Parts: sequence; C-alpha cells; structure tokens
Amino acid sequence: MTELKTVNPATGETLNTYPLMSDTEVAEAVKQCHEAYLDWRLTSYEDRAKIINKVAEVLRDRKDEFAELMTKETGKLLSGSKQEIDLCAGICEYTAKNGPSELADETRDHPNGERATVTYSPIGVVYGIQPWNFPCYQAIRYSIANLMAGNGVLLKHAEACTGSGLMLREVFEAAGLPKHLFTVLLIDHDQSDDVIENDLVRGVTLTGSDKAGKIVAKKAGEMLKKTVLELGSNDAFLVLDDADLDLAVKTSVTARIFNNGQTCVNGKRFIVTEKNYDAFVEKYTEAMKGIHLGDPMVKDTQLGPMSRSELRDDLHEQVKESVEKGAKILCGGEIPDMQGAWYPATVLVDVKPGQPAYDDELFGPVASVIKAKDDEDAMRIANDSRYGLGGGIFSTNVERAEKLAKTYFDTGMVVINGYDIAAPNLPFGGVKNSGFGREHGGFGMKEFVNAKAVSVLAA
Repeated sequence: MTELKTVNPATGETLNTYPLMSDTEVAEAVKQCHEAYLDWRLTSYEDRAKIINKVAEVLRDRKDEFAELMTKETGKLLSGSKQEIDLCAGICEYTAKNGPSELADETRDHPNGERATVTYSPIGVVYGIQPWNFPCYQAIRYSIANLMAGNGVLLKHAEACTGSGLMLREVFEAAGLPKHLFTVLLIDHDQSDDVIENDLVRGVTLTGSDKAGKIVAKKAGEMLKKTVLELGSNDAFLVLDDADLDLAVKTSVTARIFNNGQTCVNGKRFIVTEKNYDAFVEKYTEAMKGIHLGDPMVKDTQLGPMSRSELRDDLHEQVKESVEKGAKILCGGEIPDMQGAWYPATVLVDVKPGQPAYDDELFGPVASVIKAKDDEDAMRIANDSRYGLGGGIFSTNVERAEKLAKTYFDTGMVVINGYDIAAPNLPFGGVKNSGFGREHGGFGMKEFVNAKAVSVLAA
C-alpha cells in the first residue's frame, strides 16, 4: 500500500487519496512532536487552558464544514456530525475549566519530614490509534486531556476518515497550539508498530476491537509502555418487569440505530423479562420496520449507510450465522439492492449463546432481543459476556435500578431509563474485553502523567 483512500459509503465515490509517509518521515514527525512537547510541558496550566478553550471556539466556527466532511467520509448522519462537534467543543471547555485544578499539586504530610508534594508531570509523547465512527470525537477525547496534561500527541486515524484527522490538526493550529504538538501520521500497520517501539513515545491509547486491542497491548507491553484501551462491546439493555414499555421501546430504537448502529456503546442486546417480552417484541419490531434508509446529508434521515461495504458484509455474515444457529429475523436482515454500504434496521429473536448475535459485537443496525425469566435472570444474561463497556436498565423503580447498576452490572457505565454516549464530566471506559483505563471526567488527564512524590525531609 502506497496511499490512503477515503470513500463516500453512501455512493462508493472516492473522495481523496493521501500518500503514505516514508519511515524516515515518520521518525522525523515523532521527533518533532517530542521537541514541541519539551516546550509545551513548561507552559502553565492556565495558558494551556486558553488554547484549549480556543479549540472549542474554532470547532464551532467550522462546525458545518467539519460535519459535512465527516458525513461524506463515514456516512454518519449530518445531524449527528454536528452534534459530535458540539460534544467535542464541550469536552474542550470542560477540560480547560477543570484541568488546572485536576492537575494541581497536592500537599501531604510526611511521617519523616517537613512536607511532601504530589505533582502530576507529563510523560512525553502519547500515541493514539483511533477508529472512524466518530472522526472528531475519538481524536479529541484523548488528545485534549493529554494536551492539558502537558504531553505531545500523535494520531493514527482510520483510513476512512483521514481528511477529518487532517482538518482537526488545522483546528488545533488555528487555535494557537504549537506546530507539531498534535501530529497526524499517515501510516500503515507495520509503521504503527515502529511508532510504538520508538523510544520517544511514552504511552499508547487505542479505541477499536478487542482483537486490535490485544495486538496493540502486546506490542506496547513488550516495550513496557502504558496503554489505555477502549474496545468493543455488546452492551445489554435490560427491560425489567416494572419497566415503562413505551419508553423502553422508543429508547431501544435510538440506542440501536444511533450513528447508524456503529457505536461502541450502542444498545446491542435487549434483554426483556418474560412478563414484557411479547409486547416489547411486537412494538419494537414495528418501530424498527419504520426506520428507512436515506441520504445522510438530508435532515430527516434516520439511518444512513454503514462506513464501508466490507464492514456491512461482515455484519451480514454474522446475521446469517446467527440464523443458521437458530436465531430468527423479524425485520431487515437483507442487503438492499442499491449502490453503497447500506444495511437495514434488523431485529433478531431466539438469540442464544453460541450465536454471533449473543456472543459477539454486531457493529451495525442489528438488534438482538433475548428473553429472560425475571429481573435476576436478565442481569445474569447481561453479565454473560466477555465485554463490559456500557449498558442500560429500564425500570420505574429508579432507586432499585441504581442499586442493581452499582452492585451487579459488570460494566464501566450504566444508564437508567435512557440512552447516552458520553458526558465530559463522567468517566468513560469499560472492563473485561472492553479494555481498561478511563477518559473524560478528569480521569483521562491523569492516565498518562507521572504522579511524582517530592518530599522535604527534616534536617
């Protein structure tokens, strides 16, 4: 491979091509990022915050332009792309406001001395490998936290959204971020391994599949480098005996088709107690039948294309295998005869262990509806997964639902009676094969810092 190519998944049209960097250019880019970091680490928190606030301003100024590019590159709804820019601007503002206090020195008593200080020092260059489903947000999520902490940032974005990565670099530099401090690497997988091995790279973060996470974690572990991994999931949404059924149906549609069904925290398995199962399936299937494919650039479109045709084909194979192993399609489940990476809203029932629809992540608009005997059984099924990123509970007894979420739900995030993807002030991340480490809420600012103890002992 000598170049990267971006393609509009709604039409199959090639948007742009970008030449790969040579190995020499990659090494020089890492070096330049490190040199920019050496100055940036000496910049005050307040001055870093001013630039990060300016990033939010530039993002909003260029929202229409950036959103249109993201939609063309990935097929996400234009309305969703605009919401994504707003979320990213909010993350910048939260980080700028709270970063100085989150990273401030802490004074502690020392049993054998006068005093001690815990200081959060940046560690250097942090390398991020990011996916295509949220071209701006995925890059903002780790980069803004690390820039606030004083680190330099490298980005290897997904090939599909190369243009979005380069536009984000323009946004950063227009906001006054020193050149090379945020560096976009146009590289392939072999070159990516070389970046991880580079002595100037001190940390690695990846958002992607659990398969990719294992590969990157192994390589980083060989080099004794800290990693943060946000990996796949098959999030369970529980419809308990006392759920508001209409709310559960409406929200579960949104949870499954948001971002064309290509979100790590989409609802994917809908676990419904026997009491509500028949009514939920009837209403949910009818609602999903009403979701029609359409041009992602048009305002009222509910479901656009998937990001790439090969990913759509992989999803369809998972559906077919699940059916071969006993699942039943109630709607959708067929590739439409139209140009582009299209797949309809799909509902599967009779979903059991051993089927991809139960065991794996279906990254597209396919919902698995699973019957549980009762509330306790629903929670058992929810936790019967190698993943543990997010999930949800529908119940009119909110206090009980919160207790179930806190005590029994084996995931990093749980939503009660709703659907949400991320909030700037709350930790984001998972457990089990969904990865480790946290982003947002101040937690991400401290993932790649040196918590350094400085003690002043008695004379």
